[in-house]
Amino acid sequence: MKKTKLTEIVQKRSIQYTEVGKWGKYLRGVWEKEFAEAISIDEKRKIYLHGFLWHLFSYKKVEVFEKEHAKNAFNNESKNRVYVFYQHSDYALTIENAKNIVAEDFNYEDDIYIVDTEFEWTYVNTHESECGPYFYYKNKNLHITNG
Repeated sequence: MKKTKLTEIVQKRSIQYTEVGKWGKYLRGVWEKEFAEAISIDEKRKIYLHGFLWHLFSYKKVEVFEKEHAKNAFNNESKNRVYVFYQHSDYALTIENAKNIVAEDFNYEDDIYIVDTEFEWTYVNTHESECGPYFYYKNKNLHITNG
């Protein structure tokens, strides 16, 4: 088992998780298909999407929650089972009973993606302090309020 700050956190709280081998590449592919499908190949090149999938958000290609709004949206989302994967690693996890995880659990993780198993929403924590975190619903219009 690979030890990360995240696995330490979930172990301490007795949250069940499973390492899913080298699923990272597969999950990144599904993430791109599900969330960036409407973006042309040329546009994906222009925003360097293959370098960082979260460029979909930082280049404002979709409406997304950012910063504290993203954390609040993630924390308030009904979470059952989620996939967790990274931009530059094939390491991935499945977290069962994910209702007990919160955005702050990912503060020490860079370029990490959390997605429900149906790929309806995603939460992303980036390595850039001025970018993210982001929370995105694939099929919802967002209503962002200040405060």
